[in-house]
Amino acid sequence: MDHIEIYCPRCHWEPDGKPHWQCSCGTKWDTFSTGARCPGCGKVWGYTQCVSRIKGGCASRSPHMDWYHGLTDIVDKLKEEVQADQLIESTQTK
Repeated sequence: MDHIEIYCPRCHWEPDGKPHWQCSCGTKWDTFSTGARCPGCGKVWGYTQCVSRIKGGCASRSPHMDWYHGLTDIVDKLKEEVQADQLIESTQTK
């Protein structure tokens, strides 16, 4: 399958695995290591803010899922595989 790239949809800054994000509970973490779920309190964040310009980003907020690039191709391939499996199953049950 294709690979997924993670980068800011506005400026293309790529996360480096460091804890740039802080939850309202005070926990600092790498939001991409948990799919935007705070490991401290469990809150799931719908939006992710890019790092500041000083750190190379743009400081813009975007929907968290918009940071993941390549998902469409992967989902389309999975759908094709499921449809092929269903076709095989339907011909075997006849």
